[in-house]
Amino acid sequence: MRIPTITPNTEGAAHRVSRLRASFGSHGGRTRVDAKYHDAPIKIAKSFPLGGPLAVIVMDVSPGLLEGDRYEMEWTIGDDAHVYITNQSYTKVHPSGELGSELLQKFALAPGAVAESMPEPVMLYKDASLLMETEVDLAPGALWMGAEVLCPGRTLRGERFHYRLYRNRMRVRLGGELIFAQNQRIDPASQLLGAPGCFGDLTHAGTFYAFSDAIGTRQMEAVREALDAWPMREGQSWTAGVSLTHKSGLAVLTAGTSAWVLEELLGEARRALRAAVPGLAPLAFRK
Repeated sequence: MRIPTITPNTEGAAHRVSRLRASFGSHGGRTRVDAKYHDAPIKIAKSFPLGGPLAVIVMDVSPGLLEGDRYEMEWTIGDDAHVYITNQSYTKVHPSGELGSELLQKFALAPGAVAESMPEPVMLYKDASLLMETEVDLAPGALWMGAEVLCPGRTLRGERFHYRLYRNRMRVRLGGELIFAQNQRIDPASQLLGAPGCFGDLTHAGTFYAFSDAIGTRQMEAVREALDAWPMREGQSWTAGVSLTHKSGLAVLTAGTSAWVLEELLGEARRALRAAVPGLAPLAFRK
């Protein structure tokens, strides 16, 4: 017997807010967690010292983002601290009505701080709706890097752009000045996503951003050369572009036919950028 899908009536309903806040400091050249707070179902599962930097894994003990869920995460990185942030598995977004789901993040970086936000891909199920919003506040001398991979749905179940709505907003400030803003909206029911100039025959999208007053043409060329030399994978198609943003930033935009290819590609962009930024030692973290 087929189990019917029930969408709750969310008229007049408010989001269920879960919060995670963490601050980090550098102590004797090693980054440590200074303070943290969380509401279920999200928390920092564990931290991993990586010499000087610190890696943290965010755990979500729920099945994923459900109708009306809002996750709010705030990351404060102190002077000369270095944090690598990831999560345990894909961010799964379940079907919802008009209320949708939200994932909001704020990063505040002090002088000399480094934050690398490298989560697993986002998976939007059929009829899902998600707002992702990121705010980054950089002090001079700080560096923020972030990557995202967006899946079109559960492709093995035939889901390709069957979600309701995906919105992604981002604002970056350096020394209080707004240096970058983007507002992305994917509405599969009203957009021709398979048209040339959009996704075409590709299905997955990936982005890698980096912002710092240390980023310029040299870093962009290093990333571009690395991606130009990156080998194709058998049975996979992908495309990528690299450019500088308006000020003190770099953007890598990619599209492909699977999430793992884009994860590898964006990982290569991150490695090339790190090698081109003075003072950044190689950093590898495997879960």
